[in-house]
Amino acid sequence: MKNRWLSWLYAALLAVLTATAAPGQDPGTPSAGQLPKEKQTTPGLYVTAREAYEKWRAAPDKVKVLDVRTPEEFILIGHAAMAWNIPLAFQTFEWDSARKHFAMKPNPDFVAQVKELSAPGDTLLVMCRSGNRSARAVNLLAAAGFQDVWNVTDGMEGDLVDDPASVFHGQRMKNGWKNSGLPSTYQVDPGRMRLPKHPGPEAEAVTPPAAGAGAEPTQK
Repeated sequence: MKNRWLSWLYAALLAVLTATAAPGQDPGTPSAGQLPKEKQTTPGLYVTAREAYEKWRAAPDKVKVLDVRTPEEFILIGHAAMAWNIPLAFQTFEWDSARKHFAMKPNPDFVAQVKELSAPGDTLLVMCRSGNRSARAVNLLAAAGFQDVWNVTDGMEGDLVDDPASVFHGQRMKNGWKNSGLPSTYQVDPGRMRLPKHPGPEAEAVTPPAAGAGAEPTQK
């Protein structure tokens, strides 16, 4: 009886999550007219996260998944298991009072780093958090001569749920790579990441005071 009740509870919870968190989770390839201006690109090539995965599976030697989020996002939030991390911009710790968040610093080597990774005939599936930064990255790559470059419109985390009646209102649980159940990982391969060449001056080492020279007693 207990197992039957737990099975019913699980099924009910799954139905609620499906109804509230993922309406239209994978509606198919969006057209430019269906996308916000921030997600539109000059090549006009768009895929959802699920379509991107299927595209990679069909030709893994010719298709590359390019994650343009910051290294911090790539490491801490997780990433597509086959993705390469070439950030469009790096996180700074300078507060932008107008935008109410920490400023980002553009990666001056972005296009050059992509060229080092990709052959001219490769298909590039470009992904960020939810499709905005990746659109800007696609436009930069298209201007540099890449032709088969696609924007993953729902990104890694997906769009915000806009439903005040939902417990997930304001959270990124609507679509995206992670919400679609696609292969992701927190395991990091530094060889698949492009980090800042000049991260800034190293912090000076702090030498603890010698015993008897004003050092605080050690608590045990």
